[in-house]
Amino acid sequence: MSAPKPREFLIRGITLAGSQFRPSDWSERLAGALSSFRPHSGVVGIGAHIGYSPYCVPQVIEGVRCVIVNEALRDLELMAWDFVMNFARDNELQVSPICSLQELPPPDQAPMV
Repeated sequence: MSAPKPREFLIRGITLAGSQFRPSDWSERLAGALSSFRPHSGVVGIGAHIGYSPYCVPQVIEGVRCVIVNEALRDLELMAWDFVMNFARDNELQVSPICSLQELPPPDQAPMV
């Protein structure tokens, strides 16, 4: 049996009270702080360090700034994982697991609602 695929979590720039989180560039700042946590890609030289980590990526979803955090970050660097999740908790941001289409059962096996 293969190991389960790491889950991803969506941190939305909306507080639990429903307010928009500020500053407006919070998602880029958070992802930028974690940009050095990445799998070994073999890329070296000028510009190899530029870009976001695939484990913490800023996105705008339905007009809301968000960060997608991959659970694999926990195995790579537990303190980085704790930093991101504590940031969300301390700022009372909405956090939810992301369900990918690959995780959904085929339509003929999906439960009827």
